[in-house]
Amino acid sequence: MNVKRSILLRVRVAFLAASLFAVAILLRIGHIQIADGEKWSAMAEEIDLQYRQVKATRGSIYSDNGSLMATSLPFYRVAFDPSVVEGNVFEEGLDSLSHLLADYFGDRSSQYYKRKLLKARDSKRRYVVINNKRVNYHDKKDMQGWPIFRKGRLKGGAIFEKVDLRFKPFSHLGTRTIGFINENSNGAGLEYSFNHVLAGTDGKALFQKMAGGGWKPLYDGSEVKAVEGMDIETTIDINLQDVAESALLRALKQHDANYGCVVVMEVETGHIKAISNLSKNKQGNYWELYNYAVGQQGLTEPGSTFKLASMIALLEDSQIALMDTIATGTGTFEYYDKKMRDHKRGGYGTITVAEAFSKSSNIGISRLVNQHFGLKPKKFTQYLQQMGLTEPLDFQMKGAGTPYIKSPGDPTWSGVTLPWMSIGYELKLTPLHTLAFYNAVANNGTMVRPLIVKRISKAGTVQDEFRPQVIKESICSPQTLQQVQKLLEKVVQTGTASNIKNADYGIAGKTGTAQKVKAGGGYEKAYYTSFAGYFPADQPKYSCIVIIDKPKGYNQYGSDVAAPVFKEIADNIYSRDADMHKLFTESINREIGVFPVIKSGNLTDLQLICNELGVSNHTSTDAEWVLSKRNYNSVKWVENDVSSLKVPNVLGMTLRDALPILENHGIQVNYSGKGRIIKQSMQYGSNITPGAKINLVLG
Repeated sequence: MNVKRSILLRVRVAFLAASLFAVAILLRIGHIQIADGEKWSAMAEEIDLQYRQVKATRGSIYSDNGSLMATSLPFYRVAFDPSVVEGNVFEEGLDSLSHLLADYFGDRSSQYYKRKLLKARDSKRRYVVINNKRVNYHDKKDMQGWPIFRKGRLKGGAIFEKVDLRFKPFSHLGTRTIGFINENSNGAGLEYSFNHVLAGTDGKALFQKMAGGGWKPLYDGSEVKAVEGMDIETTIDINLQDVAESALLRALKQHDANYGCVVVMEVETGHIKAISNLSKNKQGNYWELYNYAVGQQGLTEPGSTFKLASMIALLEDSQIALMDTIATGTGTFEYYDKKMRDHKRGGYGTITVAEAFSKSSNIGISRLVNQHFGLKPKKFTQYLQQMGLTEPLDFQMKGAGTPYIKSPGDPTWSGVTLPWMSIGYELKLTPLHTLAFYNAVANNGTMVRPLIVKRISKAGTVQDEFRPQVIKESICSPQTLQQVQKLLEKVVQTGTASNIKNADYGIAGKTGTAQKVKAGGGYEKAYYTSFAGYFPADQPKYSCIVIIDKPKGYNQYGSDVAAPVFKEIADNIYSRDADMHKLFTESINREIGVFPVIKSGNLTDLQLICNELGVSNHTSTDAEWVLSKRNYNSVKWVENDVSSLKVPNVLGMTLRDALPILENHGIQVNYSGKGRIIKQSMQYGSNITPGAKINLVLG
């Protein structure tokens, strides 16, 4: 019994000792947390140092004339270190600083900011973000003059952490082409494709981790400075980009289409002057969400624009003549178990080869190709390879679609593949690839690689330059080239695109209307419409392709939907480029010894001249600017209306009189010669588009 009591007593003593020890530990922990908390917290801050990355300032993206398309602007996150501010400075400036912060950020009261700053100081915090809103450089300079902050970083505690934000001066213009890059270095467009150039080299600096998880830069002299990124200069014409986007947007809205794209290219150089991609979002608005002109999602069956390649192959490999005939029947033709149809009800009957192309007869083109290449389909695909259609363009932007063109050895090749390929089905091309092909026809048969970035520079010094590159020296023989050039002109003069014919300059091109493929196979009653071509037809300077996908309404063909967009863009370019104009002139009757050779000018000046020379002159108008008309043996002055929104008539004027009139209309003037104006490049009475230029000849 005594033994049991002894053991029990020992257990109780041991338990009591353990309990007292546990209590002692808890008391010590509490003491550390409460009494020594600030000490250990401060020590942790002193110890937790780390070299961290300092982002380099990103290079800028420019248009062809040096306009900024994307640049990095410095913004700042405002933080505060109240521990470095002397007591009297803090107390005297607290109210004023709080009011200024409340007025600037506009999201909280001055009392809120006062409490925030007091709390940070009382808790001896050495870093507190005042507001997550970033401020620009000018506002930062103003803030540095505010109470407390004006004492500087070491005595006023103001911390301005630089954050570069990407800024696009032209807002939405070319959004997808400019593109983006995210924190994981993924993205799209030029920002992504040229990230290795634009990004620069990041630096390093010593940072201190603060309570709450923030990091404060120390700038102790050990930092490695970041190297700014280089700039890229594109081939894009900002004005033309705006024209292309506006024309495309109007057409998409008018036809309630799914998406559309436009690419305008300089024929000789391959420089892309405009590229626009607009698609409908869930709200029904159009925005640049994807680059259909270049990317894999834009890779689709081109339809009738591909008939140009079929015609080249036929002309290269046979003795076929454009005036030969082909029977197209009543509009349907069977290849094995599949029926091919022409758009015209009842068909075209027997037509010439040239008409089969200009009228875009599916049956006509497919029968010609099948008759000639049916027993040697590989020969047909070899011609496509020779034309540069089977290999990628190796374009400067990443994500470009790869052409898909079958060969006879393909397991999906069948008896109907060749005729359907000949009219642009069972193969896929991007709009940019189709344009490069048409551009080659305009460029005397030479295919050049499309180019969108022409140089890389740093601080104004060129580091690298990209010159035009030839993909194919010649896509066909000179004889074939001349024939297809005439065929493309015929399409606009009398064929499917006659609705865009005009008297000022020639257009050459081809319409396309391809049925859309269903998700589960087969074709739906929806269309992929297009127009590809170039202008002026006699001396090509620009090529262009327009794509509009799934237009709705009565008119759903390339001629009605895509071709008018092409013409609107071409008209605008023509009005701006005076070198493309044919000089307009009028004969001036010169009767020596009877009348002075005066065509038009300022009424007061002309009356004075005639009176000095003794020439009878009369007027029934008080207009400032007049034209001269003969009235028997005298001159009659009639009004020359130069106040309308049309191109004014300046023939016969002096350059001194014509310049202010034309410039007031927003027309840029180039001139040559001396005397009075005898030729003007823009037809008077025609419409004026922004940025228009005119050539004047004086004599």
